Amino acid sequence: MSNGSTFPPRRRFGGTLVVLAALLAACAAGWLVWRSTSGHGGDRPPKALPAASPSSPGGAPGKDGAGGTDRTDDGSGRDGSGRPAPDASDGKGDASGSGPGGRAGTRLKGKTVLLDPGHNIRNRDHTREIARQVDVGNGRKECDTTGTSTDDGYAEAAFTLDVARRARTLLRAEGAKVVFTQDGDRPYGPCVDERARAGNEAKADAAVSVHADGAGAGNRGFHVILPARVTAGAADTSAIVGPSRRLGEHLAGRFVAATGSAPANYLGGGTGLVVRSDLGGLNLSGIPKVFLECGNMRDAKDAAQLTDPQWREKAARGIAEGITGFLTE
Repeated sequence: MSNGSTFPPRRRFGGTLVVLAALLAACAAGWLVWRSTSGHGGDRPPKALPAASPSSPGGAPGKDGAGGTDRTDDGSGRDGSGRPAPDASDGKGDASGSGPGGRAGTRLKGKTVLLDPGHNIRNRDHTREIARQVDVGNGRKECDTTGTSTDDGYAEAAFTLDVARRARTLLRAEGAKVVFTQDGDRPYGPCVDERARAGNEAKADAAVSVHADGAGAGNRGFHVILPARVTAGAADTSAIVGPSRRLGEHLAGRFVAATGSAPANYLGGGTGLVVRSDLGGLNLSGIPKVFLECGNMRDAKDAAQLTDPQWREKAARGIAEGITGFLTE
């Protein structure tokens, strides 16, 4: 007579299989959830969201690269000597560093980028030399200007060099070759025609001239200056107008995302994009190139950002990501 001792072992074994199967299914589901949320599904950052594509022509002529008032400063800013501030990158980054997406990469391997830090902190000592007129194709402009400054003396030239050096480190981390028009190593300048020529001679794939504006207080935000179609004298921008616009749109989109800054409220119709035909650095360029006015140094709220090293790092990241987006589109 059976007391049931023959069958219970089989029932227990079958129950064990059911439990094991359930555990395996749960582990697999958990692994899939972890993979989808940890970013391991892809190494490329999201493509830049372009700013509104229609740009407003205009932008008041002023210094080469700004629509505002050109002012001479005393260079007494925090890093007004032209040397990198203690918090600034030394520009010696390489492909082993962290790129714009926060990881080392080679997305820009084989690409050359021209960064043009606007003005020169020593221009103030060479006013005669920088006042010399140079041919920009459709007219003549000053060789260079001193640039503007914040009310407390932080020079635009110090700002542009600091941000460009930070962006250089990020771009090199993505494998790019980065060429500078000046690195605080010149007595003045270079002139605007030489700045354009530097990118042409380097056969750069993209060029960005870094600036900060000098418009009146209350005028806030950034804007990207795109080249107009100019065919006069030595200038012929026909081939670069289209790609320069795409570069500008990538740059505007990424700059917003990285810094939280809004497009300029005083020109560009809220797009952050402006077209100009009076800038030698654009007119004489044979490669895709734009100017970026990162903010307005004469407005107290913008100046507080421009003088903040942490914000400048964000600005550099926006520049690097914008260039990377353009070159990998």
